[in-house]
Amino acid sequence: MNNEEKINTLIDYINKCRNIVFFGGAGVSTESGIPDFRSVDGIYNMKYSYPPEQMLSHTFFINKTQEFYKFYKDKLNSLKYEPNITHHCLALLEKNNKLKSIITQNIDGLHQKAGSKNVLELHGSVYRNYCMKCNKFYDANYVFNSKELIPKCECGGIIKPDVVLYEEPLNNETISQAINDISNAEMLIVGGTSLAVYPAAGLVHYFKGKYLVVINKSTTPLDQMATLVINDNIGKVFEKIKNSL
Repeated sequence: MNNEEKINTLIDYINKCRNIVFFGGAGVSTESGIPDFRSVDGIYNMKYSYPPEQMLSHTFFINKTQEFYKFYKDKLNSLKYEPNITHHCLALLEKNNKLKSIITQNIDGLHQKAGSKNVLELHGSVYRNYCMKCNKFYDANYVFNSKELIPKCECGGIIKPDVVLYEEPLNNETISQAINDISNAEMLIVGGTSLAVYPAAGLVHYFKGKYLVVINKSTTPLDQMATLVINDNIGKVFEKIKNSL
């Protein structure tokens, strides 16, 4: 099958299903202009004083908070970006009672911005921030627009983004809900992810439904198990899905 035929097959699957779960990664947001991590133009291939993996670690945040925030404010500020066709199509599928949940590795909040309600954020969100001293909540605007490089609470404590850094565990409640949703899904669409980041990538193995679909530019470890693999731009695929609804 060529990609056109594969997309038509996917549309046919969607028409048949009432319980779809979408599992997505950075590739979902690149078409909004947000750089991913692992591609040739991704964040991991940019030159910094420290490797990005190190700068996004818990140890680095604690020991070199100023350097962390320089990188964080420069590269992870998603407030200026808008949802793309994939985000909008997923929100429409949810509205049409087809899509039960979105499980995302992204921290940019674009799914919610597009109108999706049931979004499980495995790695947290830039939109939630809290004081490490008194636990007071702060929004993303406060953090990214703070005059001081390190945003501080009114109590004097340092504010930390509610994103899962390297060395930090994923939220147990979010993981449990994701496992439950994937386990009960008729169809799982995995899109815009190389499935290289664990433990998040391991969640897809809980799927035992009918259709496992992978949409990604490059190959993934899941391709051999999949019912359907589409190696194409995810936005192109979801534009055709949206036009069919």
